[in-house]
Amino acid sequence: MPRPWVRLAAIALVGGLLAACAGRPVGVLGPVAQTAEGASKVNMLVATTRAPAADPNVLFTGERGTKVSLTAFTISIPPDDRHQIGQVQWPRRLPANPETDFATVNVDPLDGEQAAKKWLDSHLTPSGRVLIFVHGFNNRFEDAVYRFAQIVHDSGADAAPVLFTWPSRARVFDYLFDRESTIFSRDAFEETVWQISRDPRVKDVTIMAHSMGAWLAMEGLRQMAIRRGTLPAKISNVILASPDVDVDVFATQWRALESPKARFTLFVSSDDRALQVSRRIAGGVDRLGQIDPQRYYAELEKSGIVVIDLTAMRSGDSLNHGRFASSPEVVQAIGQRLVNGQTVTDSDISLGDRIGVAAMGVGQTVGGAAGLVISAPIAVIDPATRQTYQGQVQQFGRTVSENAQDPAAD
Repeated sequence: MPRPWVRLAAIALVGGLLAACAGRPVGVLGPVAQTAEGASKVNMLVATTRAPAADPNVLFTGERGTKVSLTAFTISIPPDDRHQIGQVQWPRRLPANPETDFATVNVDPLDGEQAAKKWLDSHLTPSGRVLIFVHGFNNRFEDAVYRFAQIVHDSGADAAPVLFTWPSRARVFDYLFDRESTIFSRDAFEETVWQISRDPRVKDVTIMAHSMGAWLAMEGLRQMAIRRGTLPAKISNVILASPDVDVDVFATQWRALESPKARFTLFVSSDDRALQVSRRIAGGVDRLGQIDPQRYYAELEKSGIVVIDLTAMRSGDSLNHGRFASSPEVVQAIGQRLVNGQTVTDSDISLGDRIGVAAMGVGQTVGGAAGLVISAPIAVIDPATRQTYQGQVQQFGRTVSENAQDPAAD
């Protein structure tokens, strides 16, 4: 029998997830007849290890399939004056209204790798960049498709979008099934990344993985490094958002990569309620997405891993588990810098500065001492942002300094 605190934590998590999904219709992937004037369209390639569904408006279930299925999607996003940055605007009823809702415009099953390569070649921008996204725990197929469409649109990323979605039953008490499904999908993920990286027209690959999907991504990359001797040089960025990964396991995964050339960025939140439950289920071992950057500072800096603590950011979800996608400032910063080929520390304004300025907008003027206190918990372990904070601290004195310590100080 589970311990009482695990049961209570799971019940609390269920309550939050049910509240978030209340009133949402199932089967939104049936194409609508027409879109709205001024609506945006997101074209994406989807690779999945899920089993096909009998309902054509659902397409894939949460069970495990016998092969990798490939599908091209076109998703409509409401016109800018009716779209909320950071939010998936689910239809309240079907068919969806493209004036106010996300809506499916086109679904095109692809037959084999050559068809997928043809899609990729026709949707690459001149930059030659590809963004591969891996969703997290408790996601239906349509959840993953619409969330990724929102991320692609809101980030403005100059990249061809590819979604890798694995079998998730989208039930909180099937956590272990979902966990095993990531292992089931590891080979398929590795092959997907490898084939994209081998395409001669692809110049740059960013992998962004959320929650339990980060475990799958790291396992796939680890396996690729061991099996093939190295990671493809085209993988320039790996972004792990709220990663549900045991910190000790991450250390072994990282060592197997043998000092990868790709830039690794972690988005963490100490108040992530979903990872609090995961930590208890996992025997009290810290989850990578909930770490205190100061505690792990030396190891992370030595490894060259950038950590961005989003704890102080306002969250668009009750579990504080999806800030990377629901915060307008964060999702736009991801697209404008990380995916578009810049590091988080180059130029005269680092990513930490950009997010910190956004946080200081909460009732404060930029540059004010109170604003610094608000933004300081968004600790970015990179030299450019630390230098900025140090300058602000010196300007506003010892009192503020105690609230915005350099992570290297402890």
